[in-house]
Amino acid sequence: MSDIPDDSAAVKTQPAWLQSYIDSPEKQRTLYKRTLIAVVISQIFGGAGLAAGIAVGALLAQDMLGTDSFAGVPIALFTLGSAGAALLVGRLSERFGRRMGLASGFLTGGAGAIGVVMAAISNNIFLLFASLLIYGAGSATNLQARYAGTDLASPKQRAQAVSIALVSTTFGAVAGPNLVEVMGRFATAIGVPALSGPFILAAAAYILAGLVLLALLRPDPLIVAKGIASVQARNKSNQANENTKTASQNKRGIIAAATIMVLTQLVMFAIMTMTPVHMGHHGHGLKEVGMIIGFHIGAMFLPSPLTGILVDKIGRVPMAAASGVTLLIAGILAASAPGDSMFLLTIALILLGLGWNFGLISGTAILVDSTNLSNRAKTQGSVDVMVALSGASGGALSGMVVVNSSYAVLSLAGGVLALLLIPVIIWSNRQ
Repeated sequence: MSDIPDDSAAVKTQPAWLQSYIDSPEKQRTLYKRTLIAVVISQIFGGAGLAAGIAVGALLAQDMLGTDSFAGVPIALFTLGSAGAALLVGRLSERFGRRMGLASGFLTGGAGAIGVVMAAISNNIFLLFASLLIYGAGSATNLQARYAGTDLASPKQRAQAVSIALVSTTFGAVAGPNLVEVMGRFATAIGVPALSGPFILAAAAYILAGLVLLALLRPDPLIVAKGIASVQARNKSNQANENTKTASQNKRGIIAAATIMVLTQLVMFAIMTMTPVHMGHHGHGLKEVGMIIGFHIGAMFLPSPLTGILVDKIGRVPMAAASGVTLLIAGILAASAPGDSMFLLTIALILLGLGWNFGLISGTAILVDSTNLSNRAKTQGSVDVMVALSGASGGALSGMVVVNSSYAVLSLAGGVLALLLIPVIIWSNRQ
C-alpha cells in the first residue's frame, strides 16, 4: 500500500485502498495498532535526540560565550526554531498526512544537530545559533508525533493514545542525558569538543526517527481518518446543526487547551534551563547534571500511561488543575532547596516534569476533543507554535532573571504563574 500525496483528493475519489479501510472496522483497528507501534519506535529515537541536546545546550553556550547571562539562549533558540517547525509540520501533515510531516521534521532536526557539532568544532557562535534553530525542528516533531496516535482513536482512547506516544519517548529521553559523559569522552577521543558529543547522539537519533516513520507509517492514519469522517458526515443537515451547537464550546476548548499547554511549557522550560547552570555554581559536574535532567525528563514522560488513563477516566479538567498545583509545589521546592542538595533538587525536577506531563496530556486531549478532522492537524500545529514560543520565552528570560535576582526567585515565580491554569479551567468549563 502507498500513501496518496493529496489527502483531499483521496477523500473525494475514495480509491480502493482507502475504501477498504472505510468499510472495515477491523482494518481500522489494525491500522490504529500499527500506527502506535511506528510512533513508539520513532519516539524512542526522538526522545534521545531531544534530551541529549537539552542536557548540555546551556553549558555549551556558557563555554563558548564565557558568561552566564546568555546561558538560556540555546534553549530559547531551539524552542523558537521548534515554533516555526511546528507550524510547518502541522501544515505538511494537513496536506500530505502525518508520515511526510513528521518524517520531514525529524530529519531537519538531525541536520541541525550536525550543525551544532560543526559550530563547536569551529568555535563559531553564529553557526551555533543558526544550527540550534534548525535543531528545534526535532523538538517540535517529537511533540507533534503524539497526535498521530489520536487520529484513529475513539474519544475514550485519546488521552491513552497520547500517553503511549509520550511514554515511549522515556526510553530515549532518560538514556540521552545519562549518556552525556560517555558521548563527551567519545567526542574527545575523535578530536572534537566534549560538549558536542551529545549532539552527535542527537543527530543520529533524529535521523533514525525520521527514517522509521517513512518506512512504517503506511497507510497514513490521518488520511484514513479523514476518509472515514467524510463518510460519517454525509448527512449534511445533521452535521450543520451539530456544528452550530458546538462551535462556541469548541472555540473555548481550543483556547483552554492552548493556555494549559503554553503555561506548563513556559514554567517547565524556565526552571529546567537554569538548573544545570545553578548546579554548576554549586560544584556539581556533568555526571550529576545528566542524572538530574534524566530524572526530570523521565518524570515528563514515564507516568504517561497512568496519566492517560486518569485523563480519560477522571476527566480533562481535574488533571489540568492537578498540573498547576504540582508545578507550584515543584517551584517552591526548587526555590527552597540548598544548592548542594542533589536529593531535593532531584525531587523538585521530578515534580516539575510530572506537572508538565499532566498539563500536556490533559491539554492535548481537550484540543483533540475541540477540533474536527477538517482542521485538526493545522490547529494542532498552530497551538504547538504557541507552546514552542512559550518555551523559547522561558528559556531566554530564565538566564536574565537569575543573573538579576536568583534561581530561587525564578523557581518561585514559575510555580505561582502555574496557578493561572485554575481560573482558565473554570472559565472554559462554564456553560
